[in-house]
Amino acid sequence: MPVWCCRCSLAGHFRNYSDTETEGEIFNSLVQYFGDNLGRKVKAMPLVEETSLLEDSSVTLPVVVIGNGPSGICLSYMLSGYRPYLSSEAIHPNTILHSKLEEARHLSIVDQNMEGSMLTISFGNWMELPGLKFKDWVSTKRRNLKGDRVMPEEIARYYKHYVKVMGLQKNFRENTYITSVSRLYRDQVDNDGQDRDISTPHLQIEKSKFIKRNWEIRGYQRIAEGSHVPFCLFAENVALATGTLDSPGRLEIEGEDFPFVFHSMPEFGAAISKGKLRGKVDPVLIVGSGLTAADAVLCAYNNNVPVIHVFRRRVTDPSLIFKQLPKKLYPEYHKVYHMMCTQSYSLDSNLLSDYTSFPEHHVLSFKSDMKCILQNISGLKKIFKLSAAVVLIGSHPNLSFLKEQGCYLGHNSSQPITCKGNPVEIDAYTYECVKEANLFALGPLVGDNFVRFLKGGALGVTRCLATRQKKKQRLFVERGGGDGIA
Repeated sequence: MPVWCCRCSLAGHFRNYSDTETEGEIFNSLVQYFGDNLGRKVKAMPLVEETSLLEDSSVTLPVVVIGNGPSGICLSYMLSGYRPYLSSEAIHPNTILHSKLEEARHLSIVDQNMEGSMLTISFGNWMELPGLKFKDWVSTKRRNLKGDRVMPEEIARYYKHYVKVMGLQKNFRENTYITSVSRLYRDQVDNDGQDRDISTPHLQIEKSKFIKRNWEIRGYQRIAEGSHVPFCLFAENVALATGTLDSPGRLEIEGEDFPFVFHSMPEFGAAISKGKLRGKVDPVLIVGSGLTAADAVLCAYNNNVPVIHVFRRRVTDPSLIFKQLPKKLYPEYHKVYHMMCTQSYSLDSNLLSDYTSFPEHHVLSFKSDMKCILQNISGLKKIFKLSAAVVLIGSHPNLSFLKEQGCYLGHNSSQPITCKGNPVEIDAYTYECVKEANLFALGPLVGDNFVRFLKGGALGVTRCLATRQKKKQRLFVERGGGDGIA
């Protein structure tokens, strides 16, 4: 089976969405709409083979997936042989697409050559993975199912259960950290048959002499008592499914490293739960205008901790995430947005007792005496005493194991990979990196932040690898290899 090198925590990811998708996302719609019927499993899956993975570095694996979030889990599910089929009762709302699916009902979605000339519509339960309805699982865990909203902890437990019930545990290697993923090249005039790592300058000088071969993956696995065991693996294909939660965004200002400045919701939540901010008169500064910042506001507000909420945008900015959320489904976030609009700072009112928003402001610096300096768009500065600060302005993926930190894979190779501004550039159907063959990316790395979107990425990768495997088998038979069984 393929190795799944786990580098990140189990978590759901989100993105802005619309009712219609681009024609390059046709697989996404298919998997999302027919996701409840992905339970059929192929008896024999030629892409992978049983082996003792981290213990034997001489084996070249067909696929190594880096990441253990929903993207990696879903791809593991697909590569393990599960196949989506059109169910007998399913009716897709796009009549043209439905007629195409009807024509090939006997084939799995992986095995159909879909046209890319249509717009598609996404359906499906947002956080669940194929083959196991979240509602069915959660009904066995708690009785009260009144609302559709769930806690992140429940989603994490659901994903862990999914791995177990789908028989995917053998694919995963926990507490495993990747330090290097590099391409091996072979000298065409060298007859020893050995792959080797060729330096980039050498390649640029004599590209014609070398052919691309497999990937070399190096890292270490943490075991008991904190010791590290290094390993080296070889793979024909690598799939990046690390998400974008590894490196919290920073303001890059003076004093940001003081101990009273947090950069993640778990850090802040831990301080609240331990009572470190209980009874403090000075407010907590929360920086950011996204949902994570809103979570921090709610956490402080519900624990009677006064809040100064600073963000660069206007409260009327149409790109604010709150404007894209239905009020009935997300009443708590709309409560935060209402406070942002109605409880803003003014010279007349000064700070309010429980919450004060500072639209179109930014933080200039933090001081050792736990003060911060804010500045508005007019240049006016204000100084406030704090009990803590929480900077929640997004996060970035950690691709330090790739050359150039993975920047060369993005649409703009001169900038770091980011979910919104500079995602990994991929083929819209195969999810293979445009600038690196046999390297795939899915999930938030390519801008698919909702779990309901990443299923299409897993399908695209699986279909690409399955198609290539079939071509290899045909070539093997045509050349008279053995008895024709690959």
